[in-house]
Amino acid sequence: MPARGQGPAGFEAVGSVAVRTFAAHQGPGLQTTRTAHQSMDGHHVNAMAGDGSGAPHNHFADYDELPDGHFYDPDAEYEPDPEYAATLAPDAARQRRERIGPTGRPLPYFPIPGPLTDHGPAKIIAMCNQKGGVGKTTSTINLGAALAEYGRRVLLVDFDPQGALSVGLGVNPMELDLTVYNLLMERGMSADEVLLKTAVPNMDLLPSNIDLSAAEVQLVSEVARESTLQRALKPLMPDYDYIVIDCQPSLGLLTVNALTAAHKVIVPLECEFFALRGVALLTETIEKVQERLNPELELDGILATMYDSRTVHSREVLARVVEAFDDHVYHTVIGRTVRFPETTVAGEPITTYASNSVGAAAYRQLAREVLARCHAE
Repeated sequence: MPARGQGPAGFEAVGSVAVRTFAAHQGPGLQTTRTAHQSMDGHHVNAMAGDGSGAPHNHFADYDELPDGHFYDPDAEYEPDPEYAATLAPDAARQRRERIGPTGRPLPYFPIPGPLTDHGPAKIIAMCNQKGGVGKTTSTINLGAALAEYGRRVLLVDFDPQGALSVGLGVNPMELDLTVYNLLMERGMSADEVLLKTAVPNMDLLPSNIDLSAAEVQLVSEVARESTLQRALKPLMPDYDYIVIDCQPSLGLLTVNALTAAHKVIVPLECEFFALRGVALLTETIEKVQERLNPELELDGILATMYDSRTVHSREVLARVVEAFDDHVYHTVIGRTVRFPETTVAGEPITTYASNSVGAAAYRQLAREVLARCHAE
């Protein structure tokens, strides 16, 4: 990850991208740019900036288009759940005033991405952690949905035999005739036969069920067994901007397949001591895959999840992660809220189930941060 540095006046550099900080816009007579969460051609569009008159533009806002004295505050458009907001900032007023993120670092401005004129080839992201219950599936669904809101074509790959990603999008894995297992193991199988359209525009799914557990045994005797998923996804890359793989909670052959296929790894990390202990083993596995199978693989970031700043333990774990991994830790932090398990029951992302919640805002900010990091390369 490139080192952070200072760019032009009022900017803070993230990689090679200059992003304005909140502090650069403070001053007398400051007015908040009005925004509206609107629907356009069936797509939920986040934060279409207004001109101060309340009338929204019919395009995605670019920072440079905002008038002098105005700024885009991604939190201003939401009415946060007070209980959830408290988990992110014990002193919310100070945090908003000084724009200090939960990681203790100044929170950069991540620009709203503009629409794309063409799509592909896809960046492949593996959502990976060998510990279960850290938010991999929740983050895969909601990051994918947020990227789709911003006009990116997204494919989610359920690569866990438990099929939690499929369930989280309203699919019953036990009723599926064809899954990613068939795509991996059956010659001549087309991805179009397995692909499912989700209720989220621009987002598709390669589903999974318990059949995938057999693949780990069957792949052992295959030639180039670590690259099986990579070969299966290659024909799909021109059709998507991002492919996000939800890995199983282990470091077995399926996870190695996901890492071999991926360009980047996001590590969701529960802010709890036992989750922290396993990160060293995971980074060692990533380094081995880099050396032996996939030189293009990079650790894109560690995503703190299930964070509750009201507990000393959460704060200490997050501080230790930032100390150890520095800029590899995302500025975006996902807090605890009952909304996330509710979305699983509903079978939809939080960006549609509770669009105005802070949880939805957090994943939209994560999507902007991921896009900013990719653009910085």
